[in-house]
Amino acid sequence: MKSFFAPLKFADKFTLFFVLLLGGLSLLMLESTVYDNGFVMDRVVWVQAVAYIIGFIALVTVLHFDYTIFMGFSKPLYIASIVILLSVYIPGLGIEQYGSRAWINLGVTTLQPSEFVKILFILLMANYLSVHREEIKKFRGVLLAGLYALPIIAIVLKEDLGSALVYMIVWLFMVFFAGIDYKILFKSIVAALASLPVIYNFLGEYQKQRIEAFLHPDNINLPGNYQVWQSKVAIGSGGLWGKGLFNGTQKELNFIPVQQSDFIFSVVVEELGFIGGLAVILLYAGLLFRFVKVIRNALDLYGALIAVGFTAMFLFQIFENIAMTMGLMPVTGITLPLLSGGGTSVIASLISIGVVLNIGINSKPIRF
Repeated sequence: MKSFFAPLKFADKFTLFFVLLLGGLSLLMLESTVYDNGFVMDRVVWVQAVAYIIGFIALVTVLHFDYTIFMGFSKPLYIASIVILLSVYIPGLGIEQYGSRAWINLGVTTLQPSEFVKILFILLMANYLSVHREEIKKFRGVLLAGLYALPIIAIVLKEDLGSALVYMIVWLFMVFFAGIDYKILFKSIVAALASLPVIYNFLGEYQKQRIEAFLHPDNINLPGNYQVWQSKVAIGSGGLWGKGLFNGTQKELNFIPVQQSDFIFSVVVEELGFIGGLAVILLYAGLLFRFVKVIRNALDLYGALIAVGFTAMFLFQIFENIAMTMGLMPVTGITLPLLSGGGTSVIASLISIGVVLNIGINSKPIRF
């Protein structure tokens, strides 16, 4: 067993430290949501703990392989990505939760396939862009890169708007880093904005309601607006130092919606105050800074693009989640990485971090 964990001695210790702190805080805040005059080992807490254990084992497993091994499996990985995403439509397997048919029922728990396909999508785009780097400098090359990603993004968009936004942002960051011409980038963004009305017509009614609610924040009768208002009350009432751990009143009275996942940041700030919220943001900033270091030191474009993809993924999810709790972004159901309750998200996040650590290790002269 000792040899299994041997690669950890070459991994970036700061990244592992930030992950450990976020994991501990996650379990603490989830316990706070079920605290009842004493500690309660609620299902959400032990599922999160088990997810961290499984995710950490997966992270270490990833460190045993050279990340370039994925380059030779692009075609099967592409097909697998689509098959995995479409699995939610298999009768008896796929289920609808939180207004989206984006989950599969495994009996003892549920799983969101798009969380794991994000990893495959980043690996696929990194390989495609590294091979077609020169073509990306022309508009036709960007268009082809978009068509390559389109089937996967379209399926995710049909299932869940929030996840689709993450895929789009990841694609944009990776194409930009691959060396797209600024004029072409501008034209691409204009074209994308012009297509928004068309995309809007393909959205589900639930997704359209979320957008309408964001555009009319004062109308608390629109779905989600009352919950966001309660979230802002919780954040504002936390003050500088918060009401104290386990003492959040908005949380205790269940005014904070989906407080164990989507709005976990509201719980943190209500109980730990502005200082607690700032500490969480600084932990994420530290984690992303270590990712950027991996990008700068990567041995090849393929590795750098993978790290860029995961950096973009974490950055957007962190920004979107925290901003939506304050009413600054639409409520999309995007969870706060490593902090929100949810086994699928935790395991996928830890695997992603494992891949980034792998690239960092392989940029050093030491090999194992």
